[in-house]
Amino acid sequence: MTEESQFVLETTKESMEQAIGHFERELQKIRASKANPAMLSGVMVEYYGAMTPIERLSNINTPDPRQIIVQPFDKSSLHAIEKAIMAANLGFNPMNDGELLRINVPPLTEERRRELVKRAKNQAEESKVSIRNARRQANIDAKNLEKEGVPEDEVKRLLEKIQEVTDGFIAKVDKILEIKEKDILTV
Repeated sequence: MTEESQFVLETTKESMEQAIGHFERELQKIRASKANPAMLSGVMVEYYGAMTPIERLSNINTPDPRQIIVQPFDKSSLHAIEKAIMAANLGFNPMNDGELLRINVPPLTEERRRELVKRAKNQAEESKVSIRNARRQANIDAKNLEKEGVPEDEVKRLLEKIQEVTDGFIAKVDKILEIKEKDILTV
């Protein structure tokens, strides 16, 4: 393979890996059965007029599988953090004891589990679309190489290789989704 072909392939793999990484981060936000500090990632708190991620304002941990403890670094931000968690519409009702917030994670109902599986499938589909978009761009780049004088056989091999890589990444998304689905549906 020529250097240009190798570059197109590496760029494509990088784009697809980013799509997988994003997918995995989104799945972490979907809670399965146990409490997890990642459930609160993405919660933004208004702190001194600026929207700040909750992770920067507090220590978040899980003492047991059914509870999340949010301990703010600055006690004056406790009420703002509580308000932000409620506004995030995560289905949590934090209890404020003046020092920290306790969040009891309710067990999931069957209906809620199915809803979460549906959300996970939507995320998987979005990832597959991103992967296919990377493939489409790579195919365009490969065809442009042909116009620049790269032999037709080389471009044909590159297109086949791009399709192999795409199939591999799509299979990886399916595997990750299958594991998450099992995790969500396990009572």
